[in-house]
Amino acid sequence: MISSEKKKLRQKLLKQRQSLDQKIWQEKSDRLCQNLKSLSLFQEAKTILAYFSFRQEPLLNSLFTRERRWGFPRCVDQSLIWHHWNPGDSLNLGTYGILEPSINAPILDPFEVDLILVPAVACDNQGYRLGYGGGFYDRLLSSPQWQPIPTIGIVFDFAYISQLPIEPWDRRLKAICTETQRFIY
Repeated sequence: MISSEKKKLRQKLLKQRQSLDQKIWQEKSDRLCQNLKSLSLFQEAKTILAYFSFRQEPLLNSLFTRERRWGFPRCVDQSLIWHHWNPGDSLNLGTYGILEPSINAPILDPFEVDLILVPAVACDNQGYRLGYGGGFYDRLLSSPQWQPIPTIGIVFDFAYISQLPIEPWDRRLKAICTETQRFIY
């Protein structure tokens, strides 16, 4: 029952997100990045895991400066492998059509990471996220070595909802950031 609820909600919100006018999407993304920069979790982090926007997810590119150390995922089988990436380094198109660092880029270990920016289709006011259904981030965030690292869910305001259907494997995020709001849990 829960999975069909999640599937319907996912389809509705993805359609809404993908229907955003490019200019509006860019403006919302810029405001979200400014809002994120004001969070102490972000300000204090030296090494941050992030993502490259896919299917009109909030665009975080303005954050990617050399002031911090960045990590980005490569999808390998059913896991995410995190690689160090500097602005200007080459990128490859991965299995799911998402930009990924080179396979030769240095791998980041969990003990090096201060913060994880987590993409989501939706987040709720309890700190839970709705992903794309592949379980990549659920597996990552459930893994003992990654659990202690703070997480911030990244969504637009319309995808911040009162309550999501929760499964036993869902993990609460430490914070959620939208273009107008920030929530710490």
